[in-house]
Amino acid sequence: MTGEKIKDSLTLDDARRVIDAAMARAVEIGQPQDIAVVDAGGNLKAHVRMDTALIGSIHISINKAYTAVAFQCQTKDLTDITRPDGDLYGLSDAHGGRLVVFPGGIPLVRDGHIVGAIGVSTGSIEQDQTVAEAGAAAF
Repeated sequence: MTGEKIKDSLTLDDARRVIDAAMARAVEIGQPQDIAVVDAGGNLKAHVRMDTALIGSIHISINKAYTAVAFQCQTKDLTDITRPDGDLYGLSDAHGGRLVVFPGGIPLVRDGHIVGAIGVSTGSIEQDQTVAEAGAAAF
């Protein structure tokens, strides 16, 4: 060991700021959410399950964030191309079912580089997207 330390792509403070902004939007629209933030490697940095948010959405929120990092785009941008007539039909079955191809996952960008992502799940896809957008905007 050289004594040197790894610099995180995004800090816990970054993740908390993103989650706090997303939670504020979720409260505003009256829809509790599962909200996840992952780092540039798609590893979970922080997660919050708001009171009454679905436990089934915990992994979906994490996987939306992972997908946004893995494919370097918003998950909503994968919806049409993964439909049965799309060029990437079947993509959602790749990575052991970890990919999520509907709205709610957004990369977090700093200085032109993706350093993480937010994923939101429990509400409708429109609610998930608007809450994710609020979180991403706080980054």
